[in-house]
Amino acid sequence: MAVALTMAAMKVAALCHALRGERAQSAGLGAVLGIVLAGGTIYLAVRDLDLLAAAYAVWLLGWLLGPVFMGGGDETLRPEYFTLLGLPPRRLAVGLLAAAFVGLPPLVSLTALLGLVVAGARLGPVAALVAVPAMLLQLAVFVLLSKVAVGLVGLALRSRLGAISTGVLNGAILAGLGQIWVVFLALGQTGVPPLVRYLPSGWGLLAVRGSWWALGALAGLIALLLLAWAALLRLRVGASRASGRARRPFLARTADGAIVAKELRTSSRDLVRNYQFTFAFAYGVCFAASPLLVGWNGMLPYAGPVFIVMAGAMAANVYGTDGTALWLTLMTPAASDVRGRQLAWLATHAPVAVLLTVVCTAVTGGPWPLILALLPALLGGAAGLVPLISVYGLVPGTDPHKRANNPLRTSEDEGSLTGQAYLALALIVATALPAGFVAIRFGWAGVVVGIVTGALCWWGFGRLASARLRERGPELLSTMRTGRKAGGTVQSRFTELSKPRKAVAWWCFGFAAIPLIPQGILAAVFVSRDMLHHTWFLATYMPPGLRYPVALGFVVLGLAMYALGTWIVLPSRQPGTVE
Repeated sequence: MAVALTMAAMKVAALCHALRGERAQSAGLGAVLGIVLAGGTIYLAVRDLDLLAAAYAVWLLGWLLGPVFMGGGDETLRPEYFTLLGLPPRRLAVGLLAAAFVGLPPLVSLTALLGLVVAGARLGPVAALVAVPAMLLQLAVFVLLSKVAVGLVGLALRSRLGAISTGVLNGAILAGLGQIWVVFLALGQTGVPPLVRYLPSGWGLLAVRGSWWALGALAGLIALLLLAWAALLRLRVGASRASGRARRPFLARTADGAIVAKELRTSSRDLVRNYQFTFAFAYGVCFAASPLLVGWNGMLPYAGPVFIVMAGAMAANVYGTDGTALWLTLMTPAASDVRGRQLAWLATHAPVAVLLTVVCTAVTGGPWPLILALLPALLGGAAGLVPLISVYGLVPGTDPHKRANNPLRTSEDEGSLTGQAYLALALIVATALPAGFVAIRFGWAGVVVGIVTGALCWWGFGRLASARLRERGPELLSTMRTGRKAGGTVQSRFTELSKPRKAVAWWCFGFAAIPLIPQGILAAVFVSRDMLHHTWFLATYMPPGLRYPVALGFVVLGLAMYALGTWIVLPSRQPGTVE
């Protein structure tokens, strides 16, 4: 008990010192959004208990997948910090579990679980009393399942096969969530499937509704998860890095060729890059193939473009992921590191994207002009934006040799890393908009536009990234070594903004993707395919003369939101500084 209380106090102290500046703003916005969702969950306890069970299943899914996609979850207190204390694994697990209950996510989830108390109050005083322990046990299940899931994924990522398998699984799950409407239509369910009530996320509600055995089931599950987590901690703390097998070297005659060879070798050996590639591939395939469950193959040709967009978003912090290895680049001024990385990225992603696109489009018989216009535009846009975003918005990363015990954690600032990925996703999609609209309107002329825009993005963005790297290379290296921006020359306007303007910037970056992608781009695609009255896509419900204008209006709105947010946080020249 003393160890648990001590670790919980350590977590409180660490959070009090860490939640400042931009992190505090991000945490505050997340807390507000979480409280809103928790309030909606409590409302379901008043309206429909079956819907409440479904809502808790979604909360559990968030606890399982959220830390995986956010880079390994909260590790304010890492197991490695306590290796010299000689604590038994179970005692260490109990202490870290106590610390895991400290923070905003558990507090928000506990607020959502108040729905059990509300449901119990509706059913009677005995049910209301049962709801209190059920609520606490349910929260413990959420936290422990999250810890065990992250531990299993981290363990799997220590081998190439595990990294690939985990990437495929996570990509498929996230794509399924993005196309969840397809699943509901395929199952023909107008209500909540009965199975949802008997998932671990619904056991607390079962106990409140009179099945008191569910309390014992929750307690037993917590004990099993605690034992599993203790075993995973033992494996993690005692893990040692395995030496890689000798490989035949890549031979290069020039400095640029050496960079390409280095990047190709890194792409094949770095487990994080293996995971990112397979995740993007699985996401693209599953996202496009999901509508086949309801007999519609119209999304299938877009598997390749979706793969490119997701792969570019995953690689947007490529320099940060490599850590302090940038000093090798700075010591080789004759080489064009950006061009080498661009060529290597295209060499590893373009063949897969082209093959996937051609095969899937051939299966459906088209639309060839639109797909062939999007493909080169997205490839060139992603190859240009990946290094550009990385050198301008670099998030300090963990050196690869230091993340062996948790390969998911490639950066200490996962919030900034997630925002960077969303920004990259939106910008890569934007590079294909001209070619897409020309292809929809004029057919094969869009292919020419796609090739031209792709080439221009590859060349122009790459040139900007190269110039930035030459001018600010030492500062970028200092940022990656210290985790802080090199002081003195440029300051972000964001830290100087008023709270309302900061809130506007956060809302712009957080929600601009909604009008841009689903309500704009995807809605235009559905209209072009005569898919009317389609789920929540507003343009498909409009009269014929307003369908394309409404979709275009949403695209403009999304781009305007990104532009406004970017304008608000753009760095400003301070008096007396030199660019």
